[in-house]
Amino acid sequence: MANLAYMNGRKKYYRPQAVLWANTPGTLVLSNEEDPNSEKFYVPVGYEIGANTGIETNTEMIDQFLILSDDNRSPINFTTNRIEKRERMINGRMRSYHIADKLNISFSWENLASRAFVLKPDFGSDGKSEFSNTSGLPSTIQQEYTTDGGAGGAEILDWYNNHQGSFWMFLAYDNYPNFGKEDDAYGHLAQYNEVIEVFFSSFDYSVTKRGKNIDLWNINLTLEEV
Repeated sequence: MANLAYMNGRKKYYRPQAVLWANTPGTLVLSNEEDPNSEKFYVPVGYEIGANTGIETNTEMIDQFLILSDDNRSPINFTTNRIEKRERMINGRMRSYHIADKLNISFSWENLASRAFVLKPDFGSDGKSEFSNTSGLPSTIQQEYTTDGGAGGAEILDWYNNHQGSFWMFLAYDNYPNFGKEDDAYGHLAQYNEVIEVFFSSFDYSVTKRGKNIDLWNINLTLEEV
């Protein structure tokens, strides 16, 4: 089950992978449950795809989110679509009735591993898998094919195939004004700081190389804010 300890275990570096997809907007949890003034973190609800769910019988908690790999990922491009109604007044000036600003978000991967692990990773409560490349194994027998354990091409395609409707995207990039203007707003690099409900607008992929253990994929996608 996702919690702060699990999410910290799933990231390889100080900062989490830039993009996470989830079926729900998640929750804000305290970094210290005993201190109501401690820092809050966005955490998805339920189990990650590929997690060890044990004897969990509530199917609504299973396969609830997917962490995407940063391997060979392009820049995340944001395009703002300003929804408004403009008309000229009798004096010739333009007046705008602003409704909302919505985003189109696009990014891609080149030569992304077709799968993240040799088998189902069975992430434990600490966010670790027995297949994680943490033991200094030579590359010839490694069993984790994305360097950060994030989803490979087949996992990303599977999410696309199973989400004709909207879902939620967690983003981790430096956008500190989301947390205000005070000094503590500057200290949120190590967490997901923005959650957006999106639809797939476009998705295409190609298999660029076929290998012994994995293939390499190129993926291009665009997401549109609900």
